[in-house]
Amino acid sequence: MLTDTSGVIKFILSILLFALFFQDSFIVFAWGAEDTLWLMLAKRIFLLLPVFAIILGCWVTIGSLITVIIRHNRREFVISLFINWWDLGKSIVAFWGGIFKFVFYLAAGLLGLLKIFILALWSLIQEIIFMPFRLLGAAGRGLVRSPVPWIAVFLTLLWCLLEAVIFTYVMTPLVVDTFSNITGEQLTEGFVRIPLFIFLLFIVLGSYAVLSNMIEAVKTKNISAIIGIGVIEIVALFVEVVFLYREFVDSLVPWFAQYSEKFELGMFWTLAIAAFVWFGIRSLSWFLFAEHGTPTILSIIQGKGLRIEKAVATQSKTGYISISSEFMAKIKEDTSWLQSKGEELLAAFMLPPLQVVAAAINFCTVLITSHNLFALPFKTMDDIKLAKPLVEKAARKPETA
Repeated sequence: MLTDTSGVIKFILSILLFALFFQDSFIVFAWGAEDTLWLMLAKRIFLLLPVFAIILGCWVTIGSLITVIIRHNRREFVISLFINWWDLGKSIVAFWGGIFKFVFYLAAGLLGLLKIFILALWSLIQEIIFMPFRLLGAAGRGLVRSPVPWIAVFLTLLWCLLEAVIFTYVMTPLVVDTFSNITGEQLTEGFVRIPLFIFLLFIVLGSYAVLSNMIEAVKTKNISAIIGIGVIEIVALFVEVVFLYREFVDSLVPWFAQYSEKFELGMFWTLAIAAFVWFGIRSLSWFLFAEHGTPTILSIIQGKGLRIEKAVATQSKTGYISISSEFMAKIKEDTSWLQSKGEELLAAFMLPPLQVVAAAINFCTVLITSHNLFALPFKTMDDIKLAKPLVEKAARKPETA
């Protein structure tokens, strides 16, 4: 079109359409279609947006200069155009620097994330390793602070099991011989031991239950209960001494005979020693743990529930299994760091190109309203305002101009 004109008109058109002389070359160069892949990507990342912003600024500047002759505040308007070009130049430089800044922040964030992952993995391994010890400590504190005598219950059951195991071993030959004589068949010890063990376990537990009820009856001074339970206790004593502890004493007779000549213990002394052993074992185990463990076991068996004091029941509940406070504090600290680093990366990624776009938009708003829409440069994400306040600002400026 310019080649078809001459003289003053050609000169004027050359000034008004000067952007046509270079915009195609700029776009082709910035697009880099014929370059290698890496060079093409570099041009499109670093040059394409600034080139379009410069071309838009040129065309809007041409239109703005044409309207200078009809504007009131020509001086301020022209100064605004120069300031917009200055802002565009700063925005382009900030855009280029922002790309390197974003890459640096991204690398630092990835290294920090890798560090957090390694430390979290190491902390998790430590938590897993020390979890059994923490559970044992929590269980120990629970047993110590619990109003229920769990240690006494455990020791009572353990002692009953121990007695049942010992008497099962002692009584097995006698029971096998007895049942073999009754049935006429030879029974094996393996066949007898399991039911015998269960039977003896109930006998031992029943012995402690009778003793516990006897103590309660004595405390309440209930004469009829004392007599009735006393008879039951005598029967239990007779059964355990004759069938259990007697066999235990008989197994010690060879040891007694080894240290004396013509040793004969006799039935009376056998039963006396068995009764003495029964009394000693029951007394020691009762005063050590069975006094507190047996009533709890009976309450559970009878379905009465466990009696817990109100003062203890109203205490604050604590978790049985808990993660250490250091581990949770580290997770919170890392979460806060990730949140701040994410916002920092988002700002480093968005602000540089948005500043170039905002600088180009400012040319358009200056042409229309004689005022800039955006205050450059953007420093934080808060500087990018919502659309409604920007529209209100753009609509309010012409009224005050």
